Amino acid sequence: MRVIAAADVEAALDLGLLIERLRQAFRSGVICPPRQVHEIPTLPDEGASLEMTTAWQLGRHIGVRIATRFPDNAARQLPAGMGCYLVLDGRSGALQAMIDGPALTARRVAATSVLAAGYLARPDCTRLLMIGTGNLAPHLILAYAKVRPIRTVLVWGRNRAKADRLAQRLSGHKFSIAATDDLEPAVRGAEIVCCATAASEPVVRGAWLPPGSHLDLVGGTSPDVRETDDDAVSIARVFVDSREAALREAGDIVVPLASGALREDDVAGDLYDLTHGSRAGRRFYSQVTLFKAVGTGLAELAAAQLTVQRA
Repeated sequence: MRVIAAADVEAALDLGLLIERLRQAFRSGVICPPRQVHEIPTLPDEGASLEMTTAWQLGRHIGVRIATRFPDNAARQLPAGMGCYLVLDGRSGALQAMIDGPALTARRVAATSVLAAGYLARPDCTRLLMIGTGNLAPHLILAYAKVRPIRTVLVWGRNRAKADRLAQRLSGHKFSIAATDDLEPAVRGAEIVCCATAASEPVVRGAWLPPGSHLDLVGGTSPDVRETDDDAVSIARVFVDSREAALREAGDIVVPLASGALREDDVAGDLYDLTHGSRAGRRFYSQVTLFKAVGTGLAELAAAQLTVQRA
């Protein structure tokens, strides 16, 4: 069995190669049972959870992602989310590799977002707003800068010091980057708004989104958690990574469905539809587009297979 550490994952997963591997994976399909999430009692009660995601391709590989989330880990100087990804032989069941989970997830999330943006965001986008300052934020910023001519990046977070540190960390790249305290003007001035937060209530208002913008919702993968409001899904052309999973797990989709602000038919499609060309993405220049990802076993397995191949 191979053990693949975080540094090896980052070295192996070239963004361009990973995007194309994900595109092919969504076209070909993988067997993905529903994600399992278990609440883990702790003392004190902090809402900890254990999550397991599985996927397999017949005769090739079986993938299992095991992840924990302990929200109060910051007080212990530990990440809130930890875990690993296991790759097993699809013919014998033998364990072939154990991969660092957070590193694989960060690369996979960023590649999934920009894969969708290739169909939904305008090709001339130069202004990116990153909402959130966690582990995913730098990966998302750099991924967008590779697939769009980004010249200006603003970073907003509830903790201004973290936003400043993130901006400083990425200051040597080809784009200018700065932190901001003014969220509404930042959204109104952005062409791509990427939101990766732990917010339980809407952070981005649909009324703020300018014509022609693209809203990428990365955080919030439970039915009662959302990053945007009903207005945003009402005005936007909405796509998700997996229709079945998003209609079940994504609060940004589930809540407006329950309120009547969104109908199932209003979800224009998912990455299967986009990569097959069966549904058009952006249809005109001034259209607002929205992509909501909850994470799929298909994308995780594809990223893990590429990691094992190249590490």
